Amino acid sequence: MNHKIFFSILFYLFIGSSIFGHSHHDHSTTVLRKWVLLSPEKTVEASFLLNKDSEIYLEKVDHTVEHFPFTSFCKEDQSYLLQRINSIQNLNAEYQNQTNSKLRILFFIALLVMIGLFFNFYRYFSHRWAMVTSILVIFLGLMAFKYKTLFGTDPNVIDEAFKPFKPKINTFWDQNYFYVESNGIPDHTMMKGITSWQQQVPIPQCYVGTNSWQIPLNPEPSSNPIPVDSQHFLRGAIALASNGIPIFNPYTNTGIDALVDGQLDIYGGHSGRADDYHYHIAPLHLHTLNQTKKTLPIAYGLDGYAVYGSVEPDGSPMKALDINHGHIGTDGTYHYHGTSEKPYMIARMYGKVTESIDKELVPQPRSKGVRPALTPLNGATITDCVPNPNGNGYNLSYKLNNQNYAVDYSWTNEGKFTYNFISPNGTNTQYYTGSPLCKITTSTLDKSNEAEFKISFQSSKNSIVLELNQKIVPKDIKSIELFDIQGNLLLRYNKFVESIDVSNLKTGVFLVSIRSIDKSWSRKVFVK
Repeated sequence: MNHKIFFSILFYLFIGSSIFGHSHHDHSTTVLRKWVLLSPEKTVEASFLLNKDSEIYLEKVDHTVEHFPFTSFCKEDQSYLLQRINSIQNLNAEYQNQTNSKLRILFFIALLVMIGLFFNFYRYFSHRWAMVTSILVIFLGLMAFKYKTLFGTDPNVIDEAFKPFKPKINTFWDQNYFYVESNGIPDHTMMKGITSWQQQVPIPQCYVGTNSWQIPLNPEPSSNPIPVDSQHFLRGAIALASNGIPIFNPYTNTGIDALVDGQLDIYGGHSGRADDYHYHIAPLHLHTLNQTKKTLPIAYGLDGYAVYGSVEPDGSPMKALDINHGHIGTDGTYHYHGTSEKPYMIARMYGKVTESIDKELVPQPRSKGVRPALTPLNGATITDCVPNPNGNGYNLSYKLNNQNYAVDYSWTNEGKFTYNFISPNGTNTQYYTGSPLCKITTSTLDKSNEAEFKISFQSSKNSIVLELNQKIVPKDIKSIELFDIQGNLLLRYNKFVESIDVSNLKTGVFLVSIRSIDKSWSRKVFVK
């Protein structure tokens, strides 16, 4: 009888392992193609990697990545690229339906396995309820593992890390990425304490829409993690802080430890060549300033894994860290930790990422300056950086040769920037013109407002559909406005309409603003 039980267990374990072992497919085959570029004139043998902001990223056989504008390819390659891009979009659209079907089948088969185990072994056990409980726990554990394998990271879990900083930042997601919109300006003092200054100052950036930060929702551990050191990821960010500020490699693009060199302020940040503020070390101050809970992540790596501070997600003290500066938590998910000592945050990228030929993790958004990049000002020490009373600029003060200097600068919503360089000899004023400031999409609706009207995008009609409940009558609606992600007004109706035709709009996030006699609401909607 013992042999019968033993072989029965082996049989059901084999069935169970088959059920839970066939969710992945081999995508290791790389298709190389000879691409013909018209500007610059050359051919590149590589595989298509991704399309972002009309830039085509190609991966060569040695795994280096180059990117070129779509318009620089010959007509034949452009046609091929359009087919590939459309094919990928169609696959993404089908992804959710496929995974839902898989999950239903897995639940059904796993239930059959559990029932088989129950009826085979029930009569052999004296503690039968203990056996039932054990089988149930195993079943739920397997299904939880399978759910994570199929669907990746729950975006609502990631969103919890960013909620304390809303509405200054905005989040949304699709099947593949969690997106974060930000203007790149934190709620703390910037630049103070820098002793090695490049003469750059913080200005708002436009990390919105297609230029948002993106965190993978289906991260995969790398078999060969890339180090974050003086040889890799020397341009751009490797992570995003929970307040929407990018985090760069501790080493600058010249291979120097920015903190040791005196380039960072009291919170580990400074402004780059585009006057873009960013950190170079872990933003532990988000906890010390009580801007977020200690049990929430202070950042997310651009490989999709969370970064915690000095405690574990359950509030217990930080456990021993591995060579990547992280470990697997009690929930079975890997995460990093930030510390005040080297390597500060991420020592090696635990997840699979792509490093471009320019030593940059791709894809990621672009910062944009309004003036030429400046050079180091040897001997200067920044003493403060105070926002002006209008909230549209700063006064940055510094000392040089025991004398006081300042940069008093401001901007307008239209993108007009004024820089006043104040010295003991007088003031030099310079003017620059950039793009209009971007607005962060926010929703002012709470649960009580959600019941007053419904809004949805119906792809079959290419329309945004509005439905009012009985509390609001159409005649009370004074206006309906549609804005893009940059805050530009696209459409306006001076009465209630049941649908808004968006057939001429590109895929993206839009804001619908509705105004009645005594109230106004706004709601985000994603147009596919």
